[in-house]
Amino acid sequence: MLLPSLVTLCERLSTIPHFSCLCRHHPLLSLTTSTMAMNVEGKTAIITGAGSGINFSFAKILLSKGCNVVIADLALRPEAEALVSQYPSTTPGAKAVFQRTDVTDWMQLDKMFEVAIAHFGGADIVCPGAGVYEPPWSNFWHPPRTPPSKDDPADSRYALIDINITHPIRVTQMAISHFLSRKKPGCIPHITSVAGQSPFFPTPVYVASKHALNGFVRSLAPLESPPSPLPKIRVNAVAPARILTPLWTDNPDKMQMVGKDPGWVTPEAVAEVMLGLVEKEEWVGGMIMEIGKTIREVRAFDDPGPMGGGNNVENDAGYQDEMWESLKRQFEGV
Repeated sequence: MLLPSLVTLCERLSTIPHFSCLCRHHPLLSLTTSTMAMNVEGKTAIITGAGSGINFSFAKILLSKGCNVVIADLALRPEAEALVSQYPSTTPGAKAVFQRTDVTDWMQLDKMFEVAIAHFGGADIVCPGAGVYEPPWSNFWHPPRTPPSKDDPADSRYALIDINITHPIRVTQMAISHFLSRKKPGCIPHITSVAGQSPFFPTPVYVASKHALNGFVRSLAPLESPPSPLPKIRVNAVAPARILTPLWTDNPDKMQMVGKDPGWVTPEAVAEVMLGLVEKEEWVGGMIMEIGKTIREVRAFDDPGPMGGGNNVENDAGYQDEMWESLKRQFEGV
């Protein structure tokens, strides 16, 4: 039997990301730690951005496993409309409810929790998955007042930051309060990216947003090992390589960056990893799971990066041309 002082020490160390990894794999220290994994059947999830892409696929897999889903998005693509129709609120089993949501509006974020409470008594899983990939209307290379930017200097903000950073932080804050008020455990899986590890000249604000999200997720690792009587809350993330979703395919300017071997990953494959973030004992809070050609944990320190896992993406030879042209226009006063 371990001495009580050693047990206490190991439990404290397990709340620190580097040591939690050691505790998971060391045969002695692993005896002292307990993690939270959740069977999704009979549970309820709120997913922002689930009208398309990765989040739609996550909603679909959860529903197939008997988990109710509140789809919080601005609109539904046809496949998402079909999914909501397939799981109506009037029949037994898992149900899907659409709540129109602008994730930059905190009152609308409040509303999606109210909808989850009204329909299902609350939520067990909250995924702030909505995000954008440096669109022309909020883009570092198109400053405010420079078409096609829609960022207004009078607002003193970038829409991309509101969507990719402020929204997941606020939703996580709200989800924690929601779980605590219900005195039940909960899971908050995030979507970051391989861009959270690597620089990329054409999309510097997107890259910054994913680096920030990585740090945010890692910082909340201790929530899975709280002092009694607080419930366990798991905050972790998936970091996909380039995903074959409308975020890319519906944007010709983004497709111009794609090389001959883009390293596409399907949203369905990412959704499977996201399910693991909730259900697997070993994918604990603070962990970031990269998915491309392989699936691997991204370490906080001394990580080889996406290339180390074979998950790097190839870019077109002229992928930086548009950025240099933008700077030349500004230099010439055009």
